[in-house]
Amino acid sequence: MAARNAAKSKTADVIRVGIGGWNFAPWRDNFYPAGLTQSRELEYASRHLSAIEINSTYHGTQKRTSFAKWRDETPDDFVFSVKASRFATNRRVLAESGESIERFIDSGIAELGPKLGPLVWQFAPTKQFEAEDFEAFLQLLPASVEGVKLRHVLEVRHDSFMSPDYLKLASKYKAATVFTDSPKFPSMADLTADFVYARLMESSEKLKTGYGPKALDAWAQHARTWAQGKAPADLPVIGDKQPARKKREVFVFFINGAKERAPAAAQALLSRLDWEPQEWVPEKKRK
Repeated sequence: MAARNAAKSKTADVIRVGIGGWNFAPWRDNFYPAGLTQSRELEYASRHLSAIEINSTYHGTQKRTSFAKWRDETPDDFVFSVKASRFATNRRVLAESGESIERFIDSGIAELGPKLGPLVWQFAPTKQFEAEDFEAFLQLLPASVEGVKLRHVLEVRHDSFMSPDYLKLASKYKAATVFTDSPKFPSMADLTADFVYARLMESSEKLKTGYGPKALDAWAQHARTWAQGKAPADLPVIGDKQPARKKREVFVFFINGAKERAPAAAQALLSRLDWEPQEWVPEKKRK
């Protein structure tokens, strides 16, 4: 552990890289060691990546004891982002989401404590931007739960959100906007919070690391630029001027695309950021 900490780059504490979930059958062929029991997959993944986006929370309520278990199985410096309930975001009238938001927030996410990263609110591709209703939704998002600070990320998927009016609202409520490299969804790297959240969806099954070396080099540079509080010059934005800060925490997740390549892509990016995995002890070598 000491060797790992000594080898960390200066940006390791502010750039997190990971995948969505940890129980995916194809990863048992190319990421997890042969014979690893499924009950130890999170333990292994959390020592070879620096973050994981929990996706199961989008589909249904998880138990408070599950969040506590996940917290205890991961290293002290590991972070989970949590995808918010679809029952809160897949609505015709977002202003009526209060009860669903409360149910999700009170489900036990606070058990993650300091390991709780941003909450991701994903909207349907058919959901259009309506300023008044969307602001009413943002007003429902709490700043904390059970003494744990909350950070919110908005994953908007309709082109109507590519608007200065949307950006003003997101900035007003200090909510980050998901940046994606997918041509299927709005792709804007405008900075609307004090952290950055990217979901990369264009991995290829033909490439062992999902993305080629040049692309991974570029994403490493983008992550460093974001971490330094600046905006990458070659990513698309709506606004003319991006707010600068001394630094920003950065989250990069390899999601969808050729999902079987996601762990390799995340590890390749982490390597470029001079992050080293934590020692993991196989079952046979345990005393």
